[in-house]
Amino acid sequence: MGFNLATYTAVHVVLSLVGIGSGLVVVFGFLTARQSDAWTALFLRTTIATSLTGFGFPVDHLMPSHIIGGISLALLAVAVYARYQARLEGVWRRTYVVCVVIALYLNVFVLVVQSFRRVPALKELAPTQSEPPFLIAQGAVLVLFVALGTFATRGRTLD
Repeated sequence: MGFNLATYTAVHVVLSLVGIGSGLVVVFGFLTARQSDAWTALFLRTTIATSLTGFGFPVDHLMPSHIIGGISLALLAVAVYARYQARLEGVWRRTYVVCVVIALYLNVFVLVVQSFRRVPALKELAPTQSEPPFLIAQGAVLVLFVALGTFATRGRTLD
């Protein structure tokens, strides 16, 4: 039994969902001043792995998902540096929070895109992803993450 495209896709999706779930726990920790090293490590590892595995799909040209993956990897590199090298000192604390929130947003953004591509009921509502249901969903996600990021950077973890 080989490692075929279906298996590769399943691994990529599981990594993504674990990254999103653990990222939500990490961001909730920002809001409540309860940070967890274990959840943070899980989020960073699975989100980095999600972005890296996204480059492994067989395509012959640069796609928007590659650009999002590259941006996410750059943000995560800064977050890892801020967390583990700079030890969240000074400006690195806020930088870390912003990078984590944006990286999580990008994963959720892609989740919404893929949901509208793969879930039949959603695909029927927005077959080209330019229809109002898709735009409203993405707009709501953006507003939610701007709010989370705003509150997280003003939270008690940044005092």
